[in-house]
Amino acid sequence: FLMWLGNLMTDKGIGNGVSMLIFAGIVLRLPDYIHNTFVLAGVRGAEYYIGLVVFLMVTILLIMGIVMLTQGQRRVPVQYAKRVVGRKVFGGQSTYIPIRVNNAGVISIIFAISIMYLPSTFANFIPMNATGVLGWIKSFVENVFNPSHFIYNAFYFLLVCFFTYFYSAITFNIVDVADNMKKYGGFIPGIRPGRPTAEYLEKILSRITFISAVSLGLIAVAPTYIMQITNVKTFYLGSTSLLIVVGVALDTMQQIEARMVMRHYQGFMK
Repeated sequence: FLMWLGNLMTDKGIGNGVSMLIFAGIVLRLPDYIHNTFVLAGVRGAEYYIGLVVFLMVTILLIMGIVMLTQGQRRVPVQYAKRVVGRKVFGGQSTYIPIRVNNAGVISIIFAISIMYLPSTFANFIPMNATGVLGWIKSFVENVFNPSHFIYNAFYFLLVCFFTYFYSAITFNIVDVADNMKKYGGFIPGIRPGRPTAEYLEKILSRITFISAVSLGLIAVAPTYIMQITNVKTFYLGSTSLLIVVGVALDTMQQIEARMVMRHYQGFMK
């Protein structure tokens, strides 16, 4: 039913329907988080309010960083040579290749968190009263693979970086882009078509992916430390949820903007 409703929203509405449903499910939990947070703040007093203010400020900065990471792109200039066919002149225009900073989106975090859950899942199959090697393994997994443990977050960070590189390499085929540019007479100013273009694009992509991988890794582990430092644990702040909410909101706003421009309005934000 949810898939059908999502597809219906996509066809009849604005934005990706399934993403909008996930967005709504995440946002609907916020009133409970806010209520529980302020109830606990009333019990603990002024010290908790100070932590809450710091929590909100850091959260706003984190959201700003996610927006910049999602919207950021490297525009590689491309020039197309002029071609004369009969009495007509084709080409000659200048354009660019937009390389997004965050090519992986939320996929790398989802893959990483799925792998991080595997040891705890297997440890649950070991009986509680197990002794010997099994008991040691169960105790080790429960202690180390705890979201608040440093080793857990270090592995989490490295896995996010790895899957960011992996997914970026799959989604952006540098060789095909360079071949298509050469086929249609396009070239990057100062760079020869063909293999030099592919090497130049690979160098750009590796630098952008490094920034994206480190940023996503920090976003993935940041909520745990933010909640530990501020001691605000009733307002659950998930990196995956933040990326989904911000990404869906930006995508929906861009589609609304595009539709309003098509109908000759000034725009959604004006």
